[in-house]
Amino acid sequence: MSPKFFEPEITAFMCIYCGYMAADTASALRIEYPANVKLVKLPCTGKVDPKYILKAFEDGADGVYVVACPKGNCHHVRGNERGELRVEHTKKILDSIGLGGERLNMYFISGGQGKSFADAATEMTDRIRELGPNPLNHNSLLPDNNYQTSMLNN
Repeated sequence: MSPKFFEPEITAFMCIYCGYMAADTASALRIEYPANVKLVKLPCTGKVDPKYILKAFEDGADGVYVVACPKGNCHHVRGNERGELRVEHTKKILDSIGLGGERLNMYFISGGQGKSFADAATEMTDRIRELGPNPLNHNSLLPDNNYQTSMLNN
């Protein structure tokens, strides 16, 4: 029996300025990046909250990353620095609960850097493929159908 191919689900939180513009630039230049990345726009990465990141994992994301404006060039002055502190804090939480902080990363990318955006998406996808599925993923925790059927019949 051959091993089942694992295609990770990745959630990317990004600011509406540099992060989302970098994704748009990649698309406009027809730079390919993995289709398994779900984009979530925020007004600023300073608004990324650990509960949003943890909720993404709870909802089945195998990996999460945040795309912020380059350091020193945030449209909201220091929003990307606040976001970075929150990401670092969340990595510690992920380590403490056994999920692993390496499933979370942050990138600082300018709006015109479509190639860098695509590279970040590819890097995260490759990293998560190596780590394997999210152990919290509800699909991997469900009992098989025979078990469910026997529980219903009793």
